[in-house]
Amino acid sequence: MRIILELSRIVFIFVLLGGILFSIVDYVYTELGVFTDRYGWMSIPAIFILLFVLYRNKLQFSGWYAGKGREQLSKTASKLMISISIVLLILPLILSEFFVLS
Repeated sequence: MRIILELSRIVFIFVLLGGILFSIVDYVYTELGVFTDRYGWMSIPAIFILLFVLYRNKLQFSGWYAGKGREQLSKTASKLMISISIVLLILPLILSEFFVLS
């Protein structure tokens, strides 16, 4: 039963928090003039990577599941994943400046 509760918690976190974060990023991109239909998809993997790092390093220890396999990501892996997600969040801003649609 605890596994089902934890899985539903994970889905809830990723869907709800991911949706809220995507809405915020999409709004910021729109205000900055980024063509979100073409480059907005890059924020989705960036948000999911950030949520994954947050879950593995903090949120998994406050949930219902208490079995084995609960350990944090290494600092190197966390830094690499956060760096990749930041690059994915900044890349649409750069690409929209260089590849302006006519």
